[in-house]
Amino acid sequence: MQEAISKPAAQSTSHGIGGRRGLHGDALFQGVATFFALLILVIAAVTVTTILYNSWPTLTKYGWGFVSSDVWDPTVKMLFGARPFIFGTLVTALLALLMAGLVGIGVALLLVEMHLPRWFRVPVSFLVELLAAIPSVVFGVWGVFVVIPLMQQDVDPALQRALGWTPFFGDDVSGGHSLLTASLVLAVMIVPTVTAISRDVIRVVPDHQREAMLALGATRWEMIRGAVLPFARPGIIGALILALGRAVGETIAVTMVIGNNVYIGPNLFHGADTLASRIAASLGEAADLQLAGLFELALILFLVSVALNAFARLLVWSVSRGSGQVV
Repeated sequence: MQEAISKPAAQSTSHGIGGRRGLHGDALFQGVATFFALLILVIAAVTVTTILYNSWPTLTKYGWGFVSSDVWDPTVKMLFGARPFIFGTLVTALLALLMAGLVGIGVALLLVEMHLPRWFRVPVSFLVELLAAIPSVVFGVWGVFVVIPLMQQDVDPALQRALGWTPFFGDDVSGGHSLLTASLVLAVMIVPTVTAISRDVIRVVPDHQREAMLALGATRWEMIRGAVLPFARPGIIGALILALGRAVGETIAVTMVIGNNVYIGPNLFHGADTLASRIAASLGEAADLQLAGLFELALILFLVSVALNAFARLLVWSVSRGSGQVV
């Protein structure tokens, strides 16, 4: 009787989850997963190699002078410099992040902490997610036909009258195509990213954090400031950096509204250019040294994106370590 029971058990063990067949399945899955992981590394290596190879003429001719120069003249002087485009990229991305961060975190707190009625909360959440799925060219068209005329007729004159004495609001020489316009369009584009991620992070804050603050007599704002935001800070920082990465690499919408001028200065009403928009605007007609310069702009944009992601990871790690959370 004991042998009759033990034989089926042994057979089920040899052919079950932990048996020879299961081991073959695990090995196959591990091999496929390893192949795709290595494939990602190969694609990244091929991409970087291609960019380096095509940008080699300007890398060897200009060296670090390509980054520090503010001249981009592909027709007469044949001089190329990336500093105006780095300036435009950083200014538009940081301004957009400032505006989108305030609005996005505020909307996330409103949706989670204010106990809004369902008939209002659900449509707002749906619209936030819908905005994140809109193609960038649609935002560019909206910027051309809505934002630029609005800036020309109402916003620009009002800001110039109020703040024209500051260097940030000089004479409008771009007809609405400017750093400020591009920043506004970018802010609308990245608000859904900040809002959606911040909302999900705030939603998972344990209720006992809130209840403890309220039990001590804190107001709702004091509870949010003292219990919710510190706990959700790593996730919110990650949302902001992710949104910043999209703003830095955005191409089509920015190209349509920024003005495509080589400019470095404090005037937010002046037309300018970013790394991505300069590549998109000039790639079709570029050749020889100018084409190599555009590839070097792509290399700089790639390095900026990598640096942003590395900085975000280190920042989230340090904040999480200080708060005792695991990311």
